[in-house]
Amino acid sequence: MERVSLDDLEPSEAADGVRLALMAGTESMNVQHFEIEPGAVVEEHSHPHEQTGYIAEGELVFLTDGEEIVCGPGDSYAIPGDQAHAAENRGDETVRGVDIFSPPRENPSWQSE
Repeated sequence: MERVSLDDLEPSEAADGVRLALMAGTESMNVQHFEIEPGAVVEEHSHPHEQTGYIAEGELVFLTDGEEIVCGPGDSYAIPGDQAHAAENRGDETVRGVDIFSPPRENPSWQSE
């Protein structure tokens, strides 16, 4: 069993106001913690990984397929692999949550070396 504490990790700044930290993982999936500051934007992108997540604090607006989908505390979401998506924090509170990727993300470009 692997245990990873967020307190032991140093998040990477993936974009202005967007901090990400890879946490526990297996051969099939991994967990990523995120913090997105008010006004910060995750630009449209896609990746082969299926992505599911959970919002613990704040409100995040996802943009995909011409739709805006608002997720707040207690909401979870699922994004199929290769689906283009973006996210924006339009509120005044930092958004905090976790994503789970399958297959796992290994050495993403935003991660500190």
